[in-house]
Amino acid sequence: MANSRNILARSLFWLIAVLTALLALAAAGAQESAGASAAAQPPVAYASVSELNGILTQLQQTAQSIQSDLAKTRIEKWKTDGSTKRQTLADVESIQRNLESALPEMIAQLKSSPEDLGASFKLYRNLVVLYDYFRSVAEAAGAFGSKDEYQSLSNDMNGLESARRTIGERMQKTDRQQRRRVDAFAGASEKAVSGATSASTKDCGG
Repeated sequence: MANSRNILARSLFWLIAVLTALLALAAAGAQESAGASAAAQPPVAYASVSELNGILTQLQQTAQSIQSDLAKTRIEKWKTDGSTKRQTLADVESIQRNLESALPEMIAQLKSSPEDLGASFKLYRNLVVLYDYFRSVAEAAGAFGSKDEYQSLSNDMNGLESARRTIGERMQKTDRQQRRRVDAFAGASEKAVSGATSASTKDCGG
């Protein structure tokens, strides 16, 4: 009977010790998270927003230039067959729909969440598709259109490529920064677990 009481007492003691360790871990984690958020995140967020605003401003200017130059392009006067003209006109319509609807929406989403990798990737993927369509139109202009048309569209294509590359580089940098934060938090949590376990062991008389 006495042995049963001792076993029950030890079990309760260890259960309390484990619960104490878990509570200590949770408290330490919350404190570390709050400290890291207060100390580290605002400067990073500010730098991220400042950098992003510059990138998106350039992208918006390029988009406006593309729309203006496409409106001036006289595909119907190109020296080529009707099939090529129709295909190019269809590509231009797709580009214009993207610039008027999809692209502004994606830019707004990223502006509202500057460090959202999902929003960044969505915009980047759209720029990849947009660039492919626009390059086809620019190359057709070089082959069948006027010199001025090709020159204008070529400049726009370079601007679009620059925006795509910059968004991709920023996305990679943001991913690295977020991984470092996760690693730092994981290290702090591991220390908290180790400390809580050590304290519990000492309380148990071990």
